[in-house]
Amino acid sequence: MSQPVIKRRESIEYHTVEAGAGLRKGVLIGPDDGAPNLAIRRFELEPEASVPRHTNEIEHEQYVLEGEYIVGIDGEEHTVSAGDALHIPAGAVHWYRNDGDSAGAFLCAVPNGDDAIEVLE
Repeated sequence: MSQPVIKRRESIEYHTVEAGAGLRKGVLIGPDDGAPNLAIRRFELEPEASVPRHTNEIEHEQYVLEGEYIVGIDGEEHTVSAGDALHIPAGAVHWYRNDGDSAGAFLCAVPNGDDAIEVLE
């Protein structure tokens, strides 16, 4: 049985995501914290950031915290902003682009386990 965890903002480490230009990720709660099923991550997209077209073997649920940016999913581009929620099915081709002057940020919940990421560009 897992134990409750309270993780303070200052203890969350953010790392540059090499596959994207201007993208950072912090794991808010995940397997290393004893969460057996899901991980919640925060991504930050700097102005002019981009993430190439790619697929994941696992689904993604996302909630936009701040900013406005473009999310491409299976050939369609969608402008999203704070308060919007997204479901990206496993295997869907998707990408991100922040054409704005301010940073964007979103939460991303994913199931724990192996995930093969295939960059398509």
